[in-house]
Amino acid sequence: MSVLRPLDKLPCLNTATILLVGAEDALLQQLADSMLKEDCASELRVHLAKSLPLPSNVNRPRIDLVVFVINLHSRYSLQNAEASLHHMDTSFFLGRVCFLATGAGQDSHCSVHHNTVRKLARTYRSPLLFCDLEVDAFRASLAQRLVRMLQICAGHVPGVSALNLLSLLRGSESPPPEEL
Repeated sequence: MSVLRPLDKLPCLNTATILLVGAEDALLQQLADSMLKEDCASELRVHLAKSLPLPSNVNRPRIDLVVFVINLHSRYSLQNAEASLHHMDTSFFLGRVCFLATGAGQDSHCSVHHNTVRKLARTYRSPLLFCDLEVDAFRASLAQRLVRMLQICAGHVPGVSALNLLSLLRGSESPPPEEL
């Protein structure tokens, strides 16, 4: 089992790569398609994985952003994300990891509570986004936001780094000082 490291490969010129990790293949593919439709100055690569670790025999590019997709209607989805987190290098959590909770629109059908996902994101000091991927307009808006985040994490936005992005995204949800 190999640990996924953010800077173990050299970056490709004008290329940004995102890894979407989640158990819902159809939703991940729809999100990937929406992202590829977005206007991006650099070449956009989207990779999908059900879980980590990734196969070690595959020649893969440098991954600039990892998004863990957690379906709030499936406990397996949360367990899958938690197990996958153990296969990531800690330096990825310096602005290159994001959690995405989907299915929040139907609270009565949720088997994973919102606070559980918030606690997971807070534990790993990573941003948490809520979106219903089954709604086209929400998915398109999220795709646009993820592409922008990816461009920043890949270093294609002058003057803004992944750490700057992390502090901006966490600004309103920062934990109280006693939790630090």
